[in-house]
Amino acid sequence: MATKAQLPGLPLSFEIFGSQTDEKSARLGKLLFSERTAIHTPHYLALSSRGVVPHLSQDMMRDHSDIKGIYASLEDFMEKAPSQTPPVLACPAPEQHSPLRRFIALPQNVLLTLGPRRHPPVPARVANTNTSIAIQTSVGFSTLEIKAYVEAAQTLKPDIVFGIADFEFGKRPGVKRIEKMGDRSLDWVRAMAAGIIEVDAERPRIALFAPVLPIEPQMQSHYLCGIEDELSESISGWVVHDASSIVAIPESMNHLPRLSLSAPESPHSLLDQVVLGMDICTIPFVGEATDAGVAFTFSFPVTNSNESNNERLIGLDLWSPAYVSDLSPIIEGCSCYCCTNHHRAYLHHLLNCKEMLAWVLLQIHNHHVCDLFFAGVRRTIGESGFNREVDLFKKFYEPAFPPKTGSGPRIRGYQTKSGANEPRKNPVAFKTLDDGEEKLAETTSPSDFKENDSIMN
Repeated sequence: MATKAQLPGLPLSFEIFGSQTDEKSARLGKLLFSERTAIHTPHYLALSSRGVVPHLSQDMMRDHSDIKGIYASLEDFMEKAPSQTPPVLACPAPEQHSPLRRFIALPQNVLLTLGPRRHPPVPARVANTNTSIAIQTSVGFSTLEIKAYVEAAQTLKPDIVFGIADFEFGKRPGVKRIEKMGDRSLDWVRAMAAGIIEVDAERPRIALFAPVLPIEPQMQSHYLCGIEDELSESISGWVVHDASSIVAIPESMNHLPRLSLSAPESPHSLLDQVVLGMDICTIPFVGEATDAGVAFTFSFPVTNSNESNNERLIGLDLWSPAYVSDLSPIIEGCSCYCCTNHHRAYLHHLLNCKEMLAWVLLQIHNHHVCDLFFAGVRRTIGESGFNREVDLFKKFYEPAFPPKTGSGPRIRGYQTKSGANEPRKNPVAFKTLDDGEEKLAETTSPSDFKENDSIMN
């Protein structure tokens, strides 16, 4: 029997068609937002950088991918706030339209979600306060006031906005810190809910997903009880920062969609999230693999468990000299633009020439593989063979991607945390050849300049 969740007047609905065993296991669903393409779950959101999926222009994403939703972070656009108004907040848009969608030129059929920080975030050097969180912008570390985040959501009008959770990325909180986390997070979700109602109480256009804290269920029971008692009519879904904490969601709110903002390291970890009942995942390793020159080769369910050991790899490192003359596609029979038009040798050549087309083609292919992966997940859940196929997948494929051997695109300042006396993150792009300095000195002697001047005169 299907279960449907929809807040009165909100253009978002989520329908559950069934699960493997119970509400805390893999389940099928459909997330539908007015004027957007329906997302059949389990599925994923593509991660963006400054509102754009890395290496893909918006027209390429439209024509050569099946991406149905993206995650954008506010910190990407807040370089000099609050001293200067960020351009995204001043972007003109017709009434009831999203300035953020217009600013990043996102197609109308793609779901737009907004959170405070990039995913995965760079750990900040400053601590959160009662009224702000630490962020990293393209010009350095800063703070984002909760009030400013609420006002930005009101102005930018994303389809879904994520509530802010008070925790420091990369650090395990102490006992006293955990109590403060729950109190602050509840206050911030209250502020978000009030801010969304303030925009349009009769016909709200923004759906709010409340955070589930990345701590043990019993340690956040007070926080979740507050959400259940006070804000159940204002919450449209959950954003889970640690997949294992999904069990903490109150029973009365289990029918709402669950979106993961944890950081799986492989498709094996993705399957573990789906087993727990995650509806929508975010996959940082897609962009990381693309930047490293790794092409996905896994599929779900496993099509032939008797293949050779080479076929057990979940990705190919196309920097490897083994592909210099390999004229086969990345995956035989793959229907993506990359595999139907190009071969491994061409991609190897592009990578070694540092042509940005290499990462464009890899990004198209890797997202296509993820689309097929989740289609297989949904099919096996519907056929009640999901858990068996998960076990087979883990036995058949290697648990990790091949190590990075080449240099990817240049690393930007907002992508990594820098420390004292660290080596360069990017290699020097231009340098003098072996004997170039001597030849340069010979050809540019002072006498040469004098001769040239006399000729010109």
